[in-house]
Amino acid sequence: MAIFMDRHDLAGTSAADIAEAHRRDLDIQDRYGVKFLTYWYDPRRGNAFCLVDAPDMETAQCVHREAHGYIAGEVVAVALSAVEAFLGRINDPEPGPGQSVAEMDSGHRSILFTDIVGSTAMTSRLGDRMATELVRAHDSIVRRCLGQSSGREVKHTGDGIMAAFASATEAVRCAMTIQQEFQRYNRGNAEPIHVRIGMDCGEPIEDSNDLFGSTVQLAARLCATASKDQILVSENVFREFGSADIFVHAARRRLKGFSKPVLVFQCDWADAAVD
Repeated sequence: MAIFMDRHDLAGTSAADIAEAHRRDLDIQDRYGVKFLTYWYDPRRGNAFCLVDAPDMETAQCVHREAHGYIAGEVVAVALSAVEAFLGRINDPEPGPGQSVAEMDSGHRSILFTDIVGSTAMTSRLGDRMATELVRAHDSIVRRCLGQSSGREVKHTGDGIMAAFASATEAVRCAMTIQQEFQRYNRGNAEPIHVRIGMDCGEPIEDSNDLFGSTVQLAARLCATASKDQILVSENVFREFGSADIFVHAARRRLKGFSKPVLVFQCDWADAAVD
């Protein structure tokens, strides 16, 4: 058995219809030796994503075909640990108080990368022990900000952190808070820590076989492109955030791995008020 995630284009379909389709999958899954673990539905974009434990992709499709006819447009193999890290769950959520069914989130996520600027030179200059202490200080600040902003740490990159957010607004506000917290930290420490941040947002299955593949790639490239103390965001994040007031210096940049120039926005965080 393997774990797969599929993607359905279901524009115009209601959340109730999707919930009923999921119930029908559960009703007949035993006949095929599969287990539908959970799903996500994005009514704004008309996309649904199912997580299924199945012998192969086609068997999972057979259940959909018999149960309700909503055939997936894409199916990719995924790791449960990655799904839980990015999306926060691998099973159907329990209904809240007064709810007959649990409210399903969209599966759309904003991905944020932090990176300590000059970390290699810092290690050479200060030595492993002191450099490790500065990385720990970075981790503590970033994790505290994530906890205050409903961010989820996906992984530690050695000299930075990758995190996921259900809301682009929360992701941007968290990024601004992170930079403001490092600004405060640097005022009182002889060894300052400067970070750069990059962000993009998207859905679990896009145009690659990796979970959030192109979203992760673009967020990482934006982080690598950012200068000291900068926050760079994609056009997707700019549109999702809903306010242009804090974004400046929009420009198209050529980024490694992307065939066309990418429109990049810089977040003017220094004087911004963060709720």
